[in-house]
Amino acid sequence: MLSPGEIRKEIEERLRAYLSRDTSGIRKELLNLFIRVRSLTIAEIHARLNEHFSIGIKSVASMVGIIASKFGILHIRRKAESTTSVYEMKEQYLDVVTDIVAST
Repeated sequence: MLSPGEIRKEIEERLRAYLSRDTSGIRKELLNLFIRVRSLTIAEIHARLNEHFSIGIKSVASMVGIIASKFGILHIRRKAESTTSVYEMKEQYLDVVTDIVAST
């Protein structure tokens, strides 16, 4: 079992690799959205990213899903009144993500 420090280091490495393949800047902008807003739905993310990038909603959902599952830095909850999922940045990883996004 990994210690919390080892988990943070693994997340850092994975995020750096993920952002190194970001040729358009969209991945960095997506992470910046979570740093600034911290709680978003796929539709909200799509609307904000679509202001600067030409991207489909399914592509946005895919990117968010990868970040949530591969990195484990997002918490997913369902709104009580609907089936819409809300994605939130986990507080314990906010500083790590902020540092990595700022350094790339």
